[in-house]
Amino acid sequence: MYKKLRKIAVLVAAGVLFGPSISVAQTENRITVLYDAFGKPSELKKDWGFSALVEVNGKRILFDTGNNMEVFAHNVKAKDVDLTDLDFAVISHRHGDHIGGLKHLLSVNPEVKIYAPEEGFGVFGFALPGTFYPQNESLPPEQRYFGGHPPETLHFGAAWPQGNFSLVGEATEVARGFHLLALPGAWGADPPVVELSLAIDTPEGIVLVVGCSHPTIEKIVQTAKAAIDKPIHMVVGGTHLLPAKNKEIQRIATTLHETWKVEWIAPAHCTGEPAFEVLKKTFGDRYIYAGLGTAVGLGANPLAGAEDHSSHAFFDKADWQTYRALSLAEPVHDNHGSFAEHGYRSLFDEAHILLAQDVEQVE
Repeated sequence: MYKKLRKIAVLVAAGVLFGPSISVAQTENRITVLYDAFGKPSELKKDWGFSALVEVNGKRILFDTGNNMEVFAHNVKAKDVDLTDLDFAVISHRHGDHIGGLKHLLSVNPEVKIYAPEEGFGVFGFALPGTFYPQNESLPPEQRYFGGHPPETLHFGAAWPQGNFSLVGEATEVARGFHLLALPGAWGADPPVVELSLAIDTPEGIVLVVGCSHPTIEKIVQTAKAAIDKPIHMVVGGTHLLPAKNKEIQRIATTLHETWKVEWIAPAHCTGEPAFEVLKKTFGDRYIYAGLGTAVGLGANPLAGAEDHSSHAFFDKADWQTYRALSLAEPVHDNHGSFAEHGYRSLFDEAHILLAQDVEQVE
């Protein structure tokens, strides 16, 4: 009860109950990266995957849960994040490096509402009308499904049957100012995956949190603007440029910056090393370092809300080394289902050489 009253007080003080968008004047408005393969040396454990805690005006939203339950639990504890105090969670898509910590989340907060993508016979559950299949009334009852009397609705199993999942199949405002965008996207040899992105309506514009951007970051940005009709203030998360050729990376970076007028960008996870550099050059001082443990501030100047301003410097040698080592475990595909080489063979060779030459222990 106290937590609910505290949240109401914060909301009233911030004025969000009376305005069309979410005020971001509170000092704790930030997005904290809880899971990724790069970051400054700390007690946090690096691994391939993504998770972030979104805090906006008393709302606390967990976005994805990383790749490994133990690593996720460790990082959550190290950052002193209370998973029992969440308004809801979002799972962007079904890939293992985003759902690995779900078991830990449910063990700590079994009642939390979890928004997940709606997919036919998906891992988060599914339902169909009992009459979805053709029926033949001439057959004897013992040869008919359910004896010829199917239930009104058929519910199909989930990998986490105890989870309080709410499936999203289209753009939906799940709380005032918080929109989930559901888009399909192909990924290599994998069947098309439905991915959710979180678009937050703020006075400065849309803050867009993305997990992997399998539908393409351009399509996600376009959909966010159509849903909210405001400028894109910031993009945070994985942009899935890892398999792209350098020319394509530059085209996308330029399009985001000049065509879609994205004001700030904080790329993470599957963005890829070549894209980190290209985006940094394209966005200049509007590029935000978002490694593991970084708190990206929200507001007109995102850097002003950071816990540690020095953490927003670009990659150092330790970052490059760790990210390259962990990225070797990530299958890299192009959009046509084949392994993408496009210069990545030389990148991976370079990573192996670096790891072989550098004998320092990297946290």
